[in-house]
Amino acid sequence: MARKRITVVGAGNVGATTAQSLVDKELGDVVMVDIIEGLPQGKALDLSQAAPIEGYDSRLTGSNSYKETADSDIVVITSGLPRKPGMSRDDLLRTNAGIVGSVTGEIMKYSRNPILIIVSNPLDAMCHVAMKQSGLPKERVVGMAGILDSARMRYFIADALNVSVENVTAFVLGGHGDTMVPLPRYSTVAGIPLPDLLPKDKINQIVERTRNGGAEIVSLLKTGSAYYAPSAAVVEMVEAILKDKKKILPCAAYLEGEYGISRLFVGVPVKLGERGIEEIIQINMTTDERTALQRSAAAVQELVDVLGR
Repeated sequence: MARKRITVVGAGNVGATTAQSLVDKELGDVVMVDIIEGLPQGKALDLSQAAPIEGYDSRLTGSNSYKETADSDIVVITSGLPRKPGMSRDDLLRTNAGIVGSVTGEIMKYSRNPILIIVSNPLDAMCHVAMKQSGLPKERVVGMAGILDSARMRYFIADALNVSVENVTAFVLGGHGDTMVPLPRYSTVAGIPLPDLLPKDKINQIVERTRNGGAEIVSLLKTGSAYYAPSAAVVEMVEAILKDKKKILPCAAYLEGEYGISRLFVGVPVKLGERGIEEIIQINMTTDERTALQRSAAAVQELVDVLGR
């Protein structure tokens, strides 16, 4: 049986770490694409030379063109610029929209019906760009954010209680940014609701640290941002799709009335399988939780309005 073909656009820290995990798990053959000459080729060759030691037979290809991406089953888009000093949020938004739009157009020249996983920021708005540019149905464009934000919250909970991370589930919905909506009420430790295990002030600290999870890492690294956890989140999505796991994960999905939100990509629980987003799971929310989600959606809408999409 032919191996699945996975393209990773962007051979920086997130892209290369994603590629490494994909071949470690032998989820398919991987093509890395980047505009910097030699970068994807060098990283692909380095990872290929690790294969005899690690024991994976997945093939890696590095390229500066998109021809090698032909007939991709899944395309992970990580490309985009970080915000630079003096650059406004709107400048960054328009710049990355141009990059993601261009990348998506190139991908669609060579692959007829891929599933796109968007990692580029600002994530929810970049999902809009990719869906419009690709012409793909909404279930085949999905954003990686909620899994990462939930993983951060799960780690903080496990650390606070000194328990295994495997015992902890957590739920973070909404846009990927300051307005994300962590839901302690739906977070559990071995099935026990979090509010039964930690006082409210401690839970509030965890919620706040989750919201600032990416910024905390940026401030520590000084140059650059998180990539190990984001890459792990992408690989969980790829695996759920390629193995048709029907796994329920928080992802950025295009809503058409669910949660009272329309024509926006917002983080919600979805069922991921071979067709991409196979179902949007609607959960009961308190008035405060729903208000927070609406506020998060409004922040996403502002970005989309700037792009005029």
